[in-house]
Amino acid sequence: MRQAWRVADVRSAEKALMGTLPDGTLMQRAAAGLARRCALMLQESGGVYGATVVLLVGSGDNGGDALYAGARLAARGAAVQAVLLRPDHVHLAGLAALRRAGGRTVTDLPARADLVVDGIVGIGASGGLRPPAAGLVTALPGLRTRDGVRTPVVAVDVPSGVAVDTGDVPGDAVHADVTVTFGCLKPAHVVGPAAALAGHVELVDIGLGATLHAAAAVRVADASDIASWWPRPGAASDKYSRGVVGLATGSATYPGAAVLSVAGALAGPTGMVRYAGTADREVVRRHPSVVAAKRVADAGRVQAWVCGSGLGTDDDARTELRSVLATSLPVLLDADALTMLVDGQHASDLRRDAPLVITPHDREFARLAGEAPGADRASAACRLAAWLNAVVLLKGDRTIVATPSGEVWANPTGSPDLATAGSGDVLAGLLGSLLAAGLPPERAAVVAAYVHGLAGRRAGQGGPATSADVAAAVRPVLADLL
Repeated sequence: MRQAWRVADVRSAEKALMGTLPDGTLMQRAAAGLARRCALMLQESGGVYGATVVLLVGSGDNGGDALYAGARLAARGAAVQAVLLRPDHVHLAGLAALRRAGGRTVTDLPARADLVVDGIVGIGASGGLRPPAAGLVTALPGLRTRDGVRTPVVAVDVPSGVAVDTGDVPGDAVHADVTVTFGCLKPAHVVGPAAALAGHVELVDIGLGATLHAAAAVRVADASDIASWWPRPGAASDKYSRGVVGLATGSATYPGAAVLSVAGALAGPTGMVRYAGTADREVVRRHPSVVAAKRVADAGRVQAWVCGSGLGTDDDARTELRSVLATSLPVLLDADALTMLVDGQHASDLRRDAPLVITPHDREFARLAGEAPGADRASAACRLAAWLNAVVLLKGDRTIVATPSGEVWANPTGSPDLATAGSGDVLAGLLGSLLAAGLPPERAAVVAAYVHGLAGRRAGQGGPATSADVAAAVRPVLADLL
């Protein structure tokens, strides 16, 4: 598991650590890690000696990190050029070190460069980049190496121009190939559009763990977490003890939603799937192992319910929603079920002690919350989770899972291939299966998002993917994970 901390907590930890070390120690540790990563990248494309390295240097410590790293590269024979964006506020000791090592300052980007180091602004900045930095950043994609390929960019701590605590990108920002960050991850590395600009994130240990005592702002599960949390049957397991999931999804009008949500559930860990709805014939024809009924009331015993995908919003659909919410079981609400919550008719139905999970996309979120998620998606998801006393899975490229207590998870496996009709139905079924198998709601949401994201990637490898392709990809993805 990885974790990310907000700027204020990082600053507090840095201050405490610096009080125990000689002046400049943290910057030298950061510069050494940064220079090492830059050297490795240069060695892949011809070596450090003779390579042209451009430093984009802003004011403050971020620029100092870049200058000291540049000095280390210059000492190894690289031709290091520093563009000083604020010459009157440059880190003087770092600049002196660069010049002693043979580096020099320039006023603009050269015709060619083998590596660019983005040291414009660090974690203390706010707002988008302003001139002249914005102009330099927009010119970077046109820069080429000695071999004629696009010049790679290494960001110092975070890509300049991103909102560090929220992952928003309010204006022009650096698009890095690699981000070298120090001490700990920050939210911009893992949430929002900023995460896509960070490229590969490498964490350099500067000793911050000893003083970083605040709770993490965002958690990110990795493959080993997912594998360890996935429910597995034992020697004494049967179809009932593995869990039975019920799906009140789809309709005669939208049978595909039922078929897809059932496909997602069948790919999960439960031993049995019960379907309740008017698409029962189509479901059984496609999935003969499913036990089907027309209504929730007639479906039989289950350990969790999934409700909403393709259900409709008429009186019959509202009856099914109330039937599901009246149980003492974990419930996942998606799509049409979320639409039916907006008018407040089901407010009393939501006063329940059993776990509730909702899976809105941005437009559904806006209808429920009264406003769009905005720039700070994690905080917005937390507010809605607290208001509804539900785990919120806010779909997106970096899907957010938020709990009523304020815990936030970011999913690292999102794929544009999941932006296809019915993909959310597959996710809902898979998540419901994990709930029925006994996973806590927040963990079920994290696992489902992770596996669903990998399935989207796999389904899209052969070209445009459909939701049926995503459902079919879940099992081979699990085979690799488990």
